[in-house]
Amino acid sequence: MGEHDAFWVDHGHDRELAADGPSHYAELVRANVAAFDGSWGDIAPVTFACAAWRLAITPSPPYVRRHRRILSAACDRNPWDGTLTAHILLVSPLPAQLTASREWWRDRGWREWPQTFGQYLEPTDQDLTRAPFLRTTLLIDAPIPLDALPPAPDGPSESLPDTARLAVAALARELNALLTPIIQKLETAQTPG
Repeated sequence: MGEHDAFWVDHGHDRELAADGPSHYAELVRANVAAFDGSWGDIAPVTFACAAWRLAITPSPPYVRRHRRILSAACDRNPWDGTLTAHILLVSPLPAQLTASREWWRDRGWREWPQTFGQYLEPTDQDLTRAPFLRTTLLIDAPIPLDALPPAPDGPSESLPDTARLAVAALARELNALLTPIIQKLETAQTPG
């Protein structure tokens, strides 16, 4: 995992959480076979990959970890042509138009994203009684190539967890290729020079 990678699989934690095997994610896949309904035998691997991704990012702690700037990461089948579309919400600094001058602040004490130990947080109800918050985000909607995804299985089988892991790894690689340069730029823009 690089310092600015968007996503990475936490294999060590996955093994630690496993109740009766080498992988907690594999147990989660076996326990949630219904999450893959509608994907069995599909000629396109999109619905299967999206279900595997949802199971990988949903539990706490998740199988796939994400960079602190990523607030959400969903993958969906595009209803127009059946391709895979990623929807990512990233924490962003204020745009240049707002940082060039603080005249618009009008002594209101505007604040950006609250942080604790480097993690971006929602302001608490108490925070909102003290100052206004302007929390900027970037919404990224992008097509994801399908060539690295494994074929959708014909049905539940012993190899289901392995196929789901392959789909998740392929999505993480594609999303990293898409997002890591953006995250690197956002992070270096925040580093004092």
